[in-house]
Amino acid sequence: MNITVDYGNTTAKVGLFEEEHLQRKLLFQDPGELQSFLESTPAENIIVSSVSHPAEEVLSWSVATGKKISLSYRLPLPVKILYTTPQTLGVDRIAAVCGALEIFPHRNCLVIDAGTCVTYEFIDADGSYHGGGISPGIVMRFEAMHHFTSRLPLVKPSLDAPLVGDNTEACMQSGVINGMRAEMEGIIRKYLDQYPDTMPVLCGGDAPFFENQLKPPIFVAPDLVLQGLNRILKHNVNR
Repeated sequence: MNITVDYGNTTAKVGLFEEEHLQRKLLFQDPGELQSFLESTPAENIIVSSVSHPAEEVLSWSVATGKKISLSYRLPLPVKILYTTPQTLGVDRIAAVCGALEIFPHRNCLVIDAGTCVTYEFIDADGSYHGGGISPGIVMRFEAMHHFTSRLPLVKPSLDAPLVGDNTEACMQSGVINGMRAEMEGIIRKYLDQYPDTMPVLCGGDAPFFENQLKPPIFVAPDLVLQGLNRILKHNVNR
């Protein structure tokens, strides 16, 4: 069994894989709980992608008997990175495009990861990662409106955000949710105009706000980053 760990800004997602098959998925809010789990879970290999907690510390918790890998752009990867500043490239973005490559080999993919930030990643049919875009996520937009104004409240996102808000909270929900949906649809259209055979792939914790609303056909892959990490792990174990 292989273990993949996606340590984001707020939570750690863990996947247990047999070959390419995800057998179990877990979510940890507390580092101590993750440590206890890894210390008590036998595994062959483990890979950690972290944008917050030190990856080497997380690896030290694991009792895996094989390879223990911290994801980095320097690692041998199944994709070719064309990003001009790879040292600044978030490891979660690398994992996401490798996940798209696993699901849609030999096809252009636009990965939309709706999390703390919304990232847009383009990987072509030859397996070359070109880059994409980054914009604020749902919570960040609500917090920005509250922080940078004197009267707007801190509002929580809603799956039923109206088009026409009839109070301040509803107007803020409308602006954020409908604005982000329009942003995503507009960016998808631009990619399809330039690269017609492109599959939009949606993932991330805020994907449920958009998965049934986006007009262009999309593929929803909630475990895309974990799948990408497993693909990278296999790529390195089999070398």
